[in-house]
Amino acid sequence: MRLSALGVAAVLFVRAAGTTTVPAGANLQEYIDRARPGDVLVLEPGATYVGNFVLPAKTGEQYITIRSAGDGDGLPRAGQRILPMHASRLAKLKSPNRQPVLATAPNAHHWRLQLLEFMPTQGGVGDIVTLGDGGSSQQSLSQVPGDLEVDRCYIHGDPSVGQKRGIALNSGATVISNSYISEIKGVGQDTQAIAGWNGPGPYTIENNYLEAAGENFILGGSDPPIPGLITQDVVFRRNHLAKPVAWRSEKWQVKNLFELKNAKRVLVEGNLMEFVWQEAQVGYAILLTPRNQDGKAPWVRVEDVTIRYNLVRHAGGALQIIGEDSEHPSGSTARVKIADNLFYDVDARRWGGTGAFALIGEGPSNIAIEHNTISQSGNIVLAYGGTKSEPKQVTGFVFRDNVIRHNEFGVHGADRAPGQDTLNAFFPDAVFQSNVIAGGDAGRYPKGNTFINEQDFDRSFVNASAGDYRLAPSSRLRGAASDGRDVGADTAMIAQSLGTRSPR
Repeated sequence: MRLSALGVAAVLFVRAAGTTTVPAGANLQEYIDRARPGDVLVLEPGATYVGNFVLPAKTGEQYITIRSAGDGDGLPRAGQRILPMHASRLAKLKSPNRQPVLATAPNAHHWRLQLLEFMPTQGGVGDIVTLGDGGSSQQSLSQVPGDLEVDRCYIHGDPSVGQKRGIALNSGATVISNSYISEIKGVGQDTQAIAGWNGPGPYTIENNYLEAAGENFILGGSDPPIPGLITQDVVFRRNHLAKPVAWRSEKWQVKNLFELKNAKRVLVEGNLMEFVWQEAQVGYAILLTPRNQDGKAPWVRVEDVTIRYNLVRHAGGALQIIGEDSEHPSGSTARVKIADNLFYDVDARRWGGTGAFALIGEGPSNIAIEHNTISQSGNIVLAYGGTKSEPKQVTGFVFRDNVIRHNEFGVHGADRAPGQDTLNAFFPDAVFQSNVIAGGDAGRYPKGNTFINEQDFDRSFVNASAGDYRLAPSSRLRGAASDGRDVGADTAMIAQSLGTRSPR
C-alpha cells in the first residue's frame, strides 16, 4: 500500500516524536524518568552528565535508548567494537561519589545503553554500572531486571587508582556487546571487568574488550541471595580478554582471565584470551569450579560448558577444572567439552605458575578434551584430590586427537607415576587415544597414541616460534585423527571465529 505525502509526513512525525535531545548540563535523571517505551534520549558528544542514574521499571516492551548523538564518520557502526580513541565523540556519564554511575530499579526492563562513556567512581570504589542487584534487596526472580542492552560503550577505571568492577551483571536477559572495559584493577582486592552472581541470565557477551587484574569475566564466586539461583544460557563469543603486561611490575592483584563458579549451559567460542601470570594465584587462563563461597549456596555448580575455537596464550597455566568446593558443600562440575582450541606460550618460565595444560581435581565428571593444539612447558594433566589409597576419581574423561608436549611428567597425579598409573588411579574409564605427544615414554601410556620428538613437533606447523600453528603442508598430523580430521585444532575455524586470517 502506498502512502500519500501527508501520510508519509505523519509517519515521520510519529517516529521523530520519540527522540529527545538532552542538552549538556540538564538533569538526565528527569529525562530518564519521563521517557516512554520506544523513546530515544540523545546526549551531546563530549558533554559530561553527573549523577547516580537509575533506570526505572516502565510498562511496555519497546526499548528506551540512551545514546550519544551522531552516527557514521568517527563512531563505530553496529557490530563494531568501540575503542578509547572514540571517547571525544561520546557523551560521558560520571558519578559524583562512590556509588555507581548507573543502576537499575527492581524489574526494570527494555533499556538500551549505546555509544556512551562511563567514567570511574570516586576512588575507584565499587561498580561503575550495576545491572540488577547482587545484595539482599534482590531475593526473588520477580525483582530481577531484564531485557537490557549495553552496546558500544566505553567503561573504564582510573589509570592511577583503578576500579573494583566495570559491570555488575545480576540481571535477567542481557546483551553486552561491542564495548571496551579497561583499567579495572585494585590493590588487595578482587576486581572484574564483568562479574555476575545473582542473575539468572540468559546472557550474550559478544565482541568486547575486557581488561581486569582479578578476573576479566566471572560468574559466581559470591553466594546468590536468590535461593537456588544458577546463571544459565550464556553465550560468550568473540571477546578479547587481557591484562596489560606492564601490570607485572605494578601493585595490582592479578588472578585469572575467565572463571565459572556457578553457571549452566555456557558456550565460550571464538575468544582471544592472553596475558595472565602467577601473582595472587597461579595464573590459569580458564578456571571452572563450583564455589559455595560463604556456605549459604550448596546448590552451586558448573555444568554443560562448551569451550571451542578459542586462542589462549601467554599464561602461567591453561585450564583449571575442579569438581567441587573444597570448603563448603556444593554441586559438581560436569559435562565440559573443550575442543578445537589453540593454546600456546603456556610457560612457567615466562609467566610463573605450573605451565600445565590442565589441573584437574576433586572429581569433576564427563570432561572431554578433543582436537586441541597445545604448546606448554609443564604437565599435560596434573591430577589431585582424595587420598593416596582413595584418590578422587574423574569419570567419563576423554582426551583424544590432541597434539601436545609431554615435558617431564606428562599425565601425572599426586602419589602416582606418570602415564597409565595416574590414568588408572584418577581416570579409571578414560579414553586416551589418537593424541600426538612430543616427548615422553610411549610405554607408560595406552596404545593408540603417537609419540614424536620435540623437533618433529615444531616442524609440524607453519611457524610455531612465531605463533603460527597452522599445519605445515607435509605434517604427519594431517588426516591422522580418529575421525579422519587433522590431529589438533581446526585453526581455520579458530581464525574465522576470531575474525582474522590466521589464529596468531
